[in-house]
Amino acid sequence: MDCYNCRNSALESLPPRESIVRTQHWRAGHAFNVTLPGWLVLAPTQHVTALDELPAEAQVELGTLLGSLSAALRAVTGCVKTYVMQFSETEGFEHLHVHLVPRMADQPASLKGPNVFGYMTNDETRWLPETERDRLALDLRSRL
Repeated sequence: MDCYNCRNSALESLPPRESIVRTQHWRAGHAFNVTLPGWLVLAPTQHVTALDELPAEAQVELGTLLGSLSAALRAVTGCVKTYVMQFSETEGFEHLHVHLVPRMADQPASLKGPNVFGYMTNDETRWLPETERDRLALDLRSRL
């Protein structure tokens, strides 16, 4: 299987950072290649590449998850709001996935709006450590 999200969803056991919440249709985890604490990714458990390919139940569930995870992010990170984005264009990551990103009160203007992707990096030495992503995941899970 060459799909990152399908490989992870097929596993019975995942670390907290990879499975903050798992429902019939979705799995939410912390993004791995970011420097911003609380950057979440929601991926359907079924391999689809576009929103309109989702069953109606999964579409409804996405709205509920976005709302409850946004509230949990506010409580855990202190963010003032969340951004929601979906592109699924990067090679190897065409599986539909939705980014849910906290926008902090002190976030620089240069990293607001679409520029929030400045927190994403290929430099693994700058990634938020797995231990921190696990801690955040468990804190978020306790708020759901």
